[in-house]
Amino acid sequence: MPDTAAVPARPVRTLDEHAAAVLALGAPLPVQQVPLAAARGAALARDVVSAVDLPPWDSSAMDGYALAATDVRSGAVLDVADDVPAGDTRTVRVPAGAAVRIMTGAPVPAGADTVVPVELTDARTDRVTLHDVVAPGAHVRRRGEDVRTGDVVLHAGDVLGPAALGLLAATGHREVPVHARPRVAVVSTGSELVTDGGALAHGQIHESNGVQLAAAAEAAGASVVDVAVLPDDVPDVLRVLDDLGARADVVVTTGGVSVGAYDVVRDALLTGGHGELVHVRMQPGKPQGVGRLPSGAPVLSLPGNPVSAFVSFEVFVRPLLRRMLGARDVHRRRLPAVLASDVRSPAGRRQLLRARLDVRDGALVATPVGGPGSHLLGSLARADALLDVPADVTHVGAGETVTVVDLREGDA
Repeated sequence: MPDTAAVPARPVRTLDEHAAAVLALGAPLPVQQVPLAAARGAALARDVVSAVDLPPWDSSAMDGYALAATDVRSGAVLDVADDVPAGDTRTVRVPAGAAVRIMTGAPVPAGADTVVPVELTDARTDRVTLHDVVAPGAHVRRRGEDVRTGDVVLHAGDVLGPAALGLLAATGHREVPVHARPRVAVVSTGSELVTDGGALAHGQIHESNGVQLAAAAEAAGASVVDVAVLPDDVPDVLRVLDDLGARADVVVTTGGVSVGAYDVVRDALLTGGHGELVHVRMQPGKPQGVGRLPSGAPVLSLPGNPVSAFVSFEVFVRPLLRRMLGARDVHRRRLPAVLASDVRSPAGRRQLLRARLDVRDGALVATPVGGPGSHLLGSLARADALLDVPADVTHVGAGETVTVVDLREGDA
């Protein structure tokens, strides 16, 4: 049986102290030029300016008729001199006292400064009758009213979501300078883990942490290079850690960091001199490991219970990945919310409870889901926030305002 007598006492940290120690392990990765199609979720390395005006010319905001404002009169009958669809590259001019039929997004012809929507006319194509009037300049999008050439449209550190990528494309960019995505390897340990989805023998469980944390790393903007599942064997763990450290920028392990006789990640970290084990004053997630592999890659060792692993990833690993990604904002949004039901918390340990957010009567409301147990994975899937209870608070009543960490996915 393994001997744990020689395991040294662990330093004790607050959550913020451990988070700072982890964050200090990383810096933004090198800059690379990538096509927009590969930039989703990456962070800009430099400010980006527009190469064009948006719109690039005066354009119509409506399907209708372009004409001079002086010719807009209720009941006026005007010759329709031409048609201008979107994409028309001709130079078109509106004769005095006439109109040009125009489609949404098409260039406004010279001599016109107003568009009358088709709904306010008889919609004819030869001679059009105006049934109502509009203000001078109505329904015309002016050149550059959105963006001017040379304007900074996105800043260094902005994470590129769909809207940002659309803006980059519209302003003339086909590739952008971004920081490289951190390469992440995930290691789940435990001889009880089954990976093929087959029938479980007594004492076995389906492996889930690797799947969960790989998905979380990708959602944070990282690239997952490997997900390994290992039995409780210290030499095997040491070998795999060294191999993954050569291929990944960050290695995340789950399980085997507590004080039990078979906590192999603990023994591997200490035997290999890769890092230290600490106790963090939090629930869930008290046992943590942190260090560097021989390659220099940070190794972060999280508890094996699924909820503990998830919460630990959110408060420790995700901010590190976001820093390495070059993101300006590395932390999740923290929001005030009204607590829907009473919560009790152990003294001296910062509690991070799963919660569900919704809006009632205009106020954000947080409803705790599941109990405090770190094995309660069923309730984790229903949560979209973490309820943050300070270490010196043991009871929060329904109706009080609390702070929540918003887990809902944003643009990136």
